[in-house]
Amino acid sequence: MKKRKILELFIGSNNQGKLKEIKDLLPKNIKVFSPKNFNIKSPKENGKTFKDNSIIKAKYFSKKTGKICLADDSGLEIYKLNKLPGIYSARWGGKNNNFNLAINKVYKKLTKKDKNWKKKKIQARFVCALTIYWPNGRSVTRIGKIEGKISISKKGFNGFGYDPIFVPKGKKLTFGEMKPDLKYRIDHRFKAFKKIKIFL
Repeated sequence: MKKRKILELFIGSNNQGKLKEIKDLLPKNIKVFSPKNFNIKSPKENGKTFKDNSIIKAKYFSKKTGKICLADDSGLEIYKLNKLPGIYSARWGGKNNNFNLAINKVYKKLTKKDKNWKKKKIQARFVCALTIYWPNGRSVTRIGKIEGKISISKKGFNGFGYDPIFVPKGKKLTFGEMKPDLKYRIDHRFKAFKKIKIFL
């Protein structure tokens, strides 16, 4: 039996940067909805992992709208900080998701841990969990990861979140300095999307 193609998809995110990135990855024939269209607030993310939180969001928005939902939970893991901020990546930006605040927090914590951190290679990775949730209760989740290091200063104005301080492995530019089409071809969200797009 041929799988029915998805023609409408609700993207379960109130983060405009994330919404844009996911929209840009999706096949152009899919009609996209977001919480803005329905005036729905995001659910409480109380999972222990990126996967848990992406399922919480996808299920919540699907139940609220009756639509097939794609939700993402992603964040930055810095090995020297015991993989923090991790699932708390957005929360480090405070109530208004101020990522300048979050980036300053990263630098403060690194300095507290090691005053000479700027002279060392601070390894980190971005992780993304994408979940598609159907109104009948079926769901699939796929994970994407990209390794890299932390830049000693903010560079670039593209992307969002921690992009200006993350240099992917094998590259010299931060995600913030890269042209979006290059970033989209290599980042954690793209890697997760590549694995999940067969369901779309």
